[in-house]
Amino acid sequence: MAHATLNPDGLHDPVPFGYSHTATVPAGTDLVFVAGQYGSGPDGAVVSADFAEQVKRTFHNIGVALAAHGLDLNHVVQLRTYVVDHDVSKLGPIAGAVREVWGTNPPVQTLVGVACLAAPDVLFEVEALAARP
Repeated sequence: MAHATLNPDGLHDPVPFGYSHTATVPAGTDLVFVAGQYGSGPDGAVVSADFAEQVKRTFHNIGVALAAHGLDLNHVVQLRTYVVDHDVSKLGPIAGAVREVWGTNPPVQTLVGVACLAAPDVLFEVEALAARP
């Protein structure tokens, strides 16, 4: 892994919520930027109207994008997460999917509630930044 996360004393423990507070990337590390991915199949159609299924598929799609660069989800340093009509009930599926992928070392993440995304059936979208060792 080409990056390290740190959750400083004096700040709450963010890991149960599916993110870390800070991350560092060594000088000279290649960065890979992944455009917003959503819960779509290869044809671009949303695979399910279920929020939790869209979350899982979105992270799968980020993994596919990273694999094209010889990387995997463990190389992700930062996520920018967009949630349509966000409310607290959506935190569980998001944090659960993040724990499933990254365990106790999640990337830094910002969650933004939005009114809508690119298509009416898209409920969740994520941009990712990965570091190549």
